[in-house]
Amino acid sequence: MDYRYFQLELGRDRTAQKSLADHLKAGVAPPLAVFAPLLGFPSNTALVLLAPGDRTDVLGAPGVVSGEAHRLSPTLRPTEVGPPMAGGIYVHNWFTIDGGAVDEFVRLSGEAWPDFEARFETKIHGLFLAAESDADRVAGARRLLLMTRYRDLGEWQTSRDPTSDAMAVFLRRRDLTRVSLARACVLMP
Repeated sequence: MDYRYFQLELGRDRTAQKSLADHLKAGVAPPLAVFAPLLGFPSNTALVLLAPGDRTDVLGAPGVVSGEAHRLSPTLRPTEVGPPMAGGIYVHNWFTIDGGAVDEFVRLSGEAWPDFEARFETKIHGLFLAAESDADRVAGARRLLLMTRYRDLGEWQTSRDPTSDAMAVFLRRRDLTRVSLARACVLMP
């Protein structure tokens, strides 16, 4: 049950993101989500999450100049196929971790989430394991994508509280992490 996730570079048309979202949503199988950049992504980027089994030609959509496709397997979440919750901001955090640490990384994530979601206005949409690439094998690494909804950027900042139980667990998870790259975006209506 693999999802497909695309990071797309769009043309210079300033309405390119909306045009892409409208085009994809009018298709036979609308995507689960189309995200527009907020912080950390180039301004001409769109992110698309497709449901398992959806074979929509995202890379060939109008306005798409180039893109990367990733095959993602859900770990603890999402437990069912459905769109992310509307409103707020989404932080897409790519983790590169030690290759043999996937199970522990996922376990620690699930251990921290109840306190994290109870304490802050946030919701974990999903933690996905990316298909292992040749580069991952050579480096002895694995990649995971965490999609988290926050009320706003202020809530994201507040959630960095080092005294929370969740943060103590996240610090243990950091020991397994080689690189973490968190970037913010918004869900397009």
